Amino acid sequence: MKKIVKSRPEHEDQIVSIWLEASKIAHHFIPASYWEEHVEEMRTVYLPSSETFVYEDQQTLGISGFISMIDNYVAAVFVSPGFQGQGIGTLLLDFAKTRYRELDLGVYVKNKEAITFYTKNGFLPVMQKVEENTGEMELVMLYRR
Repeated sequence: MKKIVKSRPEHEDQIVSIWLEASKIAHHFIPASYWEEHVEEMRTVYLPSSETFVYEDQQTLGISGFISMIDNYVAAVFVSPGFQGQGIGTLLLDFAKTRYRELDLGVYVKNKEAITFYTKNGFLPVMQKVEENTGEMELVMLYRR
């Protein structure tokens, strides 16, 4: 059985691994070295500052995806590449939608698949801005129940 649960310290390595692997693929327009250089920051800054929930196999305790929230801001939604296209990302977003009446997020403009995914899940574009860490254009999207 698989379900969404609050992340525990023992999930950290799996979360970081999913984030790194999926980021390199989804954000192919940013050098892989950028993501590799930010692994420690993911562990020590981003994960501790957010509330993270994982999609966990209750028998193996393996996780195949996660969502990190900072209040109603969707800081991250990542699904392990081998599990993408199975509805896990939608389940994670639906979970967040039950907790918040309004959600917002930023997604790289060049990440067309993610924009399509968020649009299918009820998010609407609000504005574009430059993401300061990478210099890439980012689309801010909003969901309202």
